[in-house]
Amino acid sequence: MASSLFRYLRIAPTLAALVALGLASAAAGTIEKLRQDKTIRLAVRDDAAPFSFKDANGQPAGFIVDLCRAVARNLGAQLNLAELSVVYVPVTAADRFEAIEAGKADLLCEPTSDTLSRREHVDFSIATFVDGASLLVRGEGPADFGALAGKKVGVLAGTTTEQSLRDTLASANIAAEVISAKTHEDGLKMLNEGAVAAYFADRAILAFLASKSGEADKLRLANNYFSLEPYALALPRGDSDFRLAVDRALSRIYKSGEIATVFANTFGAQMQPSDTLRTLYLVSALPE
Repeated sequence: MASSLFRYLRIAPTLAALVALGLASAAAGTIEKLRQDKTIRLAVRDDAAPFSFKDANGQPAGFIVDLCRAVARNLGAQLNLAELSVVYVPVTAADRFEAIEAGKADLLCEPTSDTLSRREHVDFSIATFVDGASLLVRGEGPADFGALAGKKVGVLAGTTTEQSLRDTLASANIAAEVISAKTHEDGLKMLNEGAVAAYFADRAILAFLASKSGEADKLRLANNYFSLEPYALALPRGDSDFRLAVDRALSRIYKSGEIATVFANTFGAQMQPSDTLRTLYLVSALPE
């Protein structure tokens, strides 16, 4: 009994040190991990053009991907790192938040709508974009909700846009059948093949899909918005230091005018940000 006690007393300090080390590691925030690893992990999608997709060379591209790269450069400067490497973590619409919650990625770089229910699981940066849902149709297809009665409407599965479509149809008492698509490309294919009468998505996404379809002259975008979607970067919940650093980076990107370069890189010089989007960047550029 005595020898066992002495052995325990000898190893107890070592055990305590290991436990303390484990707790310190678990408590280490994202900022400390960035300093140690000199790497930031960006969660990206390949099916959310023009915000997050793969380019012709198979590389991550899109407006929010480019914005996250700019944020990464700014974070490197904030942390006095000569270089902050970027690692891309592929995600889908179904598992994107899990990647942040499980610590597989540091920032979610795709068209993520900031909602109160999602804040139960992740935190959000200041706003990065604002868009609204609309309809893409062929030829003389339905251009307003009233004309959707008795028709099939496509929408990307598992998104706030899908829920918005279902809620709007229900509140307006419109009997339309909602058809879920796995990707926006699948939704556009359903529309072109006549499987749905309209495809419902954020307006910027619809405009990009139409421009890349090869049949833009046969497609028509409805004039009105049917919802408002504020985008932001999702990040680990409760990590206030990291959220502050990301918000500081975004504010500097907005104030410096770098956001205009990021926007033009995806949408082209011929397309200008809407007045609503300009206002968003103006009011979101927080002072130091």
